[in-house]
Formats: sequence, C-alpha cells, structure tokens
Amino acid sequence: MGYLANLPADLLARAAKIRLAAFDVDGTLTDGRLWYSESGHETKVFHVHDGLGLKRLQANGIQVAIISARISHPVALRAEELDIAHVYQGQNDKRECLRQILEALKLQSEEVAFVGDDLPDLPAMSLSGLAVAVANAHPWVAERAHWQTRLEGGLGAVREVCDLILHAQGKSASEQEHWR
Repeated sequence: MGYLANLPADLLARAAKIRLAAFDVDGTLTDGRLWYSESGHETKVFHVHDGLGLKRLQANGIQVAIISARISHPVALRAEELDIAHVYQGQNDKRECLRQILEALKLQSEEVAFVGDDLPDLPAMSLSGLAVAVANAHPWVAERAHWQTRLEGGLGAVREVCDLILHAQGKSASEQEHWR
C-alpha cells in the first residue's frame, strides 16, 4: 500500500509493539455527526472498510477496544457484529478507562494504540504508545499525535490505522495471501 511506504522508523517501531488498539467512536469510527430519526432514535453510519480492518486486527491477535463518552445502541450493535469484546460507553474519563483495560489485560502503555479526534481523547492518547489522530481531528489533537491518518473519521481512517499496525508487525504479506 503506497501510503504505508516510507513511514518513519520510530512510527513503525511504535506500531510494531501494539497488542491492543482502542478507538473513540464519534468522529473516529463515525464522521462525528449525530443523526436522530423523527422518533428520536439515534442512528450512526460506520464504514465497512473500518470494520474489516478491525476484524483483521483481531484475526492477527491484536485486541480491539471501543471507548466512548456517549452511550449509543448503534455502537453496541456494531461492536457485537464485529465481535469486539472490550466496549466501554459512557466513559467521561477515557484515560482511566484505558488504564483499567491495560491493567486487566496485563499490558503496558507502549502496547496500546489510541485513535481519536477531539479534546476528550487527549488523556487516553497521552497514555498510549501509539497516539493517532484522524485527518479531521481538532488541531490540538493532531499536534499531540504520533501519526495522523490521511482519511477522515468514519471514512476509512480506522482502516488506515489497522493497516499501519499490521504492516509494522510484518503481517501485511500474510494478509494479502489470505485474500488471494
């Protein structure tokens, strides 16, 4: 994949250590817009490329977590569809939530990636060995990230992160063979 060529060695070294990839939802797994039906039900749009990327991480032994400040039934449904076991909604302190996940999984901070787009994500990003901002992230988030995706949240950014991690861990070739 062309966008993964010529990445900085320090970025690849960070991504090579990842055993848990954690993601914000609104603005990261979605485009950040909140949609409500006439009856008041919330709907969300998720990108299929992101979903396959998350499935491929899990198939390659990398755990996936979702950490969101909001509580949303569509998030629970999407997580269930993707077999994501670590789903934490209603988390106003994402750093503390991530710290507890690391403790429970017996992981070190350098073994986690956190992907976000806005200010509430900064504390969790600061705890992570690989902090990623999506292309449309708030400038303060982008400047604190180790890497920023080319694509926006909800439009394939999560897949870029998944591809980066698999590439850095030398799993891209086996992934390509899997789909031949």
